[in-house]
Amino acid sequence: MLTGIHVPLITPFDAAGAVAVDAVEKLGRHMLDEGASGLVALGTTGEVAALTPEERARVIEACARVCEERQAPLTVGVTGNDTRTTAAALRELPAGVSAALVTVPYFLRPGERGVVAHFEALAEESPVPLVIYHIPYRTGQAVGAATLRRLAAHPRIAGVKYATGGVDQDAIDLVGDVPEGFAVLGGDDAVISPLLALGAAGGILASAHLETRSFADLADAWRAGDAGDVARARDLGRRLARLSAALFAEPNPTVIKGVLHAQGLIPTPDVRLPLLPAAEETVSRALAALRA
Repeated sequence: MLTGIHVPLITPFDAAGAVAVDAVEKLGRHMLDEGASGLVALGTTGEVAALTPEERARVIEACARVCEERQAPLTVGVTGNDTRTTAAALRELPAGVSAALVTVPYFLRPGERGVVAHFEALAEESPVPLVIYHIPYRTGQAVGAATLRRLAAHPRIAGVKYATGGVDQDAIDLVGDVPEGFAVLGGDDAVISPLLALGAAGGILASAHLETRSFADLADAWRAGDAGDVARARDLGRRLARLSAALFAEPNPTVIKGVLHAQGLIPTPDVRLPLLPAAEETVSRALAALRA
């Protein structure tokens, strides 16, 4: 379930500012048809913090319909920094959800022992397997390879989205000895190629809204691993890293939305405050990187 490239879908808005559910479905189908292994709904890229509970439910329903049609896994982001509310949100997940992407508790910095206790408690409550979202530059909480390996021993914890800002020593230690049945998924778009080269199972990548097929080919090439595939993977990795840099030139997902709108895939490039739409020149540079 957790191999290849999974796309954390943006949430498109219509001209009136409402969630464009038809565009969610259209975009989801397009991503899967272009080679994505699965979809992720209600991640940071989906502006989950700016959506009402009713809007979140509609997004999940739309993504579940698409994933059922295409027989693809759907992962849903579940956010919270205390265990009881996060567990309640997990219990409310509807049918059709394959896994839950759960962020390491943010702001509180409970320590690694607290992180272990948090995820073990959630795993006992969750109706679906958990994917830990480790992103310390947002949460403020470090989690080492040994701690992730300990959590991987739980049968209801299926993987980690690893986004530390680069390929650090813990990433090398973790990918060098991945527990059986546990998937390491890259979460930093610009460095996905070296992480795949080390043996990561795939990635959850906002940049894969664009050049989805190329990102899927990148994962396949590193997995195959013979000389011709490695040469192709290196070339793809360099080109896609430049594209990712252009797409993250302003806060995510503003540039991605601007490009998708320019391509006619979503009705507006709009985001919700406190985000602001990307500048026209930034979107133009991203389109140029895409053409290149």
